[in-house]
Amino acid sequence: MILLISDLHLHEQRPDITRAFFRFLQETAVGAEALYILGDFFEVWVGDDAMTGFHHEVASALRQLTATGCKVYLMHGNRDFLLGREFCRLAGCELLRDPALLTCNGENILLMHGDSLCTDDRDYQRMKRILRNPLSLFILRHLPLKTRQKLAGSLRAQSRSRTRMKASEITDVNPGAVLQAMRSHSVRTLIHGHTHRPAVHELPEGQRIVLGDWDSHGWYLQLENGQLALESFAL
Repeated sequence: MILLISDLHLHEQRPDITRAFFRFLQETAVGAEALYILGDFFEVWVGDDAMTGFHHEVASALRQLTATGCKVYLMHGNRDFLLGREFCRLAGCELLRDPALLTCNGENILLMHGDSLCTDDRDYQRMKRILRNPLSLFILRHLPLKTRQKLAGSLRAQSRSRTRMKASEITDVNPGAVLQAMRSHSVRTLIHGHTHRPAVHELPEGQRIVLGDWDSHGWYLQLENGQLALESFAL
């Protein structure tokens, strides 16, 4: 059994989500072959040097899962792209490139966070190109911690304000971008998060499965015996 989740947006102000995640690890993920976390695991991540007791508790919970033999893979999202090697070392997990391929029963499945598919949101894509530039990443990682925290707060506030003003179709994936991604990787199944619109979309090229964000409900995708099932549960 393989499990996939995304967009938990863990932070100390939502202990209900953290408790639900810990229950998920203890009751659902135990015995799984692998757990894939496809981005935005944390609400914000300004650097591994900013870890608090809360972050260490999350890392410890993941480490306990990996001790059972379950492999954990973590992909960057748009909120936690500065998450680095130190957290992964503590959590016993492996950073995963975006996009990545998961092979199941001889067939490849494309895994993405999903933000790169929202090509109609040009303001966001422009900002992403700036922030993810290697030079920008180097500068960000070497800024004083308080400066990074202040910058992260400002960027989050701007993002919330701009998102409220945008039409929903702008912040959703572009069908052409989906088709291009699937064709370029020769897959019939694409799994992603980011948009907070959980669903299974049947396409002429195959299927696109959108993982849900954890808010009033938790969401996960279960892959077992070649079958995919999108599940939810109340927090």
